Order: sequence, then C-alpha cells, then structure tokens
Amino acid sequence: MPIQVRAQANRAGCGDNVVTRPPPVARASPYRHPQHTHHVRRRTPMHEFFDPDQVFRIVDIAAVVANGLLGGAVARAFRFDIVGFLLLAVACGMGGGMIRDILLNSGLPVALTDGGYWVGAIGSSILAYSIDLSARWATRTMLIIDFIGMGAWAATGTIKSLNLGLHWLPAIALGVTTAVGGGVIRDIMVNRIPAIFGGNSLYATVAFMGASETALVTGLFHRPNLAMALSILLCLVFGVLSHMKNWQLPTTPGGLQVHRPRLLTFFNREENSVQDEGWSPGNPLTDQLQVVSPEQLEEYRRSKRPSE
Repeated sequence: MPIQVRAQANRAGCGDNVVTRPPPVARASPYRHPQHTHHVRRRTPMHEFFDPDQVFRIVDIAAVVANGLLGGAVARAFRFDIVGFLLLAVACGMGGGMIRDILLNSGLPVALTDGGYWVGAIGSSILAYSIDLSARWATRTMLIIDFIGMGAWAATGTIKSLNLGLHWLPAIALGVTTAVGGGVIRDIMVNRIPAIFGGNSLYATVAFMGASETALVTGLFHRPNLAMALSILLCLVFGVLSHMKNWQLPTTPGGLQVHRPRLLTFFNREENSVQDEGWSPGNPLTDQLQVVSPEQLEEYRRSKRPSE
C-alpha cells in the first residue's frame, strides 16, 4: 500500500483493511504496434499554436508600423521637423484603429491601453526621419508596405466588429474605415485631398475587397487567422496591380439632363423673355451670374415700362 494512502487510512481508523485500486494501465492503440505504445502523443492542432488574440495584436501593431512609415514619408516630402514626423506617424498609424474603437464603443481605444502601439508608431517615425525615402527602391518598398498595412487593418477592423456581434455589412464598413481612416487624417493634416476620393489608382476599393474576404472566411469557416493572412495577400496583390496598371474607378459622368415640362413654361413666360434677352440664373455650381452692363439693364427696364 502506498505510504500516503496508508497514512490516510490510519487517520481514518481503517488500518490495513483498505482496498486500493491499481493505477490505470494505458491501453494499446489498435492502430500502432504494442512496443511503440509509450511513444504515442496527441497531436496538437495547428490553430492551437497561434492564439487569435496574440495574432490580432501582432498584425495590428504591424499595421501601425506600416502606416507610421507612410506618415513619415509624407512628412519628409513636406520637409517637416521631428515633431511633424511624430505627429503624422501617430495620426496615420493609429488614427484608423482609434476611429474603429470609438465607433464600436467597446471601451478605451486599444492604442491608449497598449504601449506596443506607441512603440511601433514612434519607432516608425524615427526610422522615416533617419532614412531617405525618396529613392526608387524606397518608393517601391513603401508601396508594398502601404498595401500590407491596408490588408492588416481591413482584417482586424472586420474581425473585431464581427466578434462584437455586428452584422457583416457594418463590419465590412468598419474594416474599410480602419484601413483608410489614418490616411484620411494624414491628408487632412497636410491640407491635401484624401487619396480615397479618387483621381488615382484604386485604394478604398482594395480595402473593401480585403474586408469582404475577411467577413466571408470568418463567417463561414471561423478561421480569423486564415482570414487575416488572405486579406493581407489579397490587398497586396490587387493594390500593386492597380498601381502598376493604373486602374481607376470612373469619374463623375455628365449626368441625365431633365428638361422643363411645357406646362411650367406656360406660367413663366416673363422669365423666358428675360432669359431670351441675356439674363441667366447663374451657374448652379459656382453661383455666378453673367455680367450685364448698366446700359443693358436700363434698356431692359425701359422696355418693360408701359407706353405713354
């Protein structure tokens, strides 16, 4: 009898009249040879090696670094000092994530509670301040970094929204907002038209593709890690291709011209006569009237007076 079991039996007053069960014997697997039974170990599934929360944090901080480098590149183009580098890197690197967390109303933004985000943003600003990013290799590298960060932001924004119970449509919208929000803040700070408004290669469309893929893979297969990897790859491939091929969305069309019904022209004969003599209601876009000389105005008034 083991010593601990005998001591417990003596304290209970049972003495040696205690029946102990033998330890369980491992049964041999019917699919392996008996002599190799003691080497059998349970295989750990691949998804257990990667904690989703840790992967989410790593991808999120990597996106902060990528967007911080982009903010530093803009600061170098405008010849800002170190303060400008820091502000643009922080705004561009963490702006999209802060917008996401504020809209989700899930507590304080994670960028304010995790020091790793600040280390990534400040480190990227110092790196952009120290290295000249105007070379050709740097421009290509920044293009790749831009779309890698976009894919990461689109995935993390979509996954966090889905985890909080949002429908897939607002989740995709928040994923796109997370991906392009920092760039919009950066462009507004330097008094530029945001790149997502058009006039250049596809940008917000690429983020929409990454967010849609993330929502699809996460909703159907429940594999957020795979969804993040595919989002980064998808945004990288289509983003670089759109830049190389100069793919653009169509701009504002001419529009459908709607003519005034004849019934309205019958009641506005006087207005029609004024327009025939050179008067114009003005351009609806610029709200500027056509210039009319004082002589023309006086002649028009005399023509409208009743004849004596």
